[in-house]
Amino acid sequence: MNKLIVGNLVHRPLRSMISAFAVAIEVVMILSIAGVMFGILNGSRTQTTGIGMDMIVRPGAGSTLANLSAAAADVRVADVLRGLPHVQVVAPSNIKLTVSSNVENIAGIDYDSYNALRPFVFLSGGPFQDTYDAIIDDLQAASGKGTKVGDKIKILGHDFNVSGIVEHGKGSRKFIPLKTMDDLDGTPNKAALFYLKTTDSPKFQEAVRQEILATKGLGGYQVQTAEEYLSMLTPEHVPAFNIGLRVVIGIAVIIGFLVIFQSMYTAVMERTREIGILKSMGASKLDIISVVLRETAILASVGVILGVSATFGLRSFLHARFPTMSFQLTPSWIATAVLIALFGALLGALYPAAKAAAKDPIDALSYE
Repeated sequence: MNKLIVGNLVHRPLRSMISAFAVAIEVVMILSIAGVMFGILNGSRTQTTGIGMDMIVRPGAGSTLANLSAAAADVRVADVLRGLPHVQVVAPSNIKLTVSSNVENIAGIDYDSYNALRPFVFLSGGPFQDTYDAIIDDLQAASGKGTKVGDKIKILGHDFNVSGIVEHGKGSRKFIPLKTMDDLDGTPNKAALFYLKTTDSPKFQEAVRQEILATKGLGGYQVQTAEEYLSMLTPEHVPAFNIGLRVVIGIAVIIGFLVIFQSMYTAVMERTREIGILKSMGASKLDIISVVLRETAILASVGVILGVSATFGLRSFLHARFPTMSFQLTPSWIATAVLIALFGALLGALYPAAKAAAKDPIDALSYE
């Protein structure tokens, strides 16, 4: 029976390859969209952790996500916050999400206070020296075909001089002076948020929160600890994250299902006489179903191996081509993609298998 199964697959090599490739495409679709989406999300968590802040303070109208918040607070609020007990550092900042050539966050910072949260690690160059100076991280420099200190780069539609290149993981990949960002936005002396570093964190964080909310003019502000903010960077709190993921997975499953269904249905029609011979020799309905499902399992397994291998290759290519892109492949998602692909393939083969098992041996033997 095993020889028959292998022979059936080899007899129609093109159809077998197309079926296996369809399953591979299904796996690549699932893993690539999950890898990119979770990579961006978890990359944001890692970048945020690298800022070195203990708390984040924003105007009440600000978005839950920092990069979607408008610069609505007066930067002088930073002076008020610095005067509160247990507050060591206050860094006013503005973060803009741009979608020009690619999606990226641009951080407008007050260099001295932002650096005081956790110092930049410069690989070359140094802090801002002029209004249109920029600091970029090493991954951003690599993605720009070897951008060096002194080179010009485009940020927010303007030319900036690269004054320094730092290690990645400090909240953003591009930093410009907060004043420059405010001037470009037409919002002088404004900030979207304030990063705080507190003494003996987290011991006094709740006390700091209460002090801020009790301060005149700050009662409507949002005050979160770093842990609370990071807890918001989950699929459940990102608009349409899970919906987009489910849509792509659904499309991938439909592709795999239809191709396997068509392939096995056609195979059953072509082997009507063979099925009749098997049944006349005593093969049961279960034996016939087993043949069809085992063929499908082989095709799906080959497709899964091809798909997982292709996804790792795609990740390597994207990392080489786009160093700033986060692409995460986790064992749990690999297992999920494999199970979904195998289940979809076997589901697509069920009807053809049942149809094959239901054939009357007399009719099948007389089939031409």
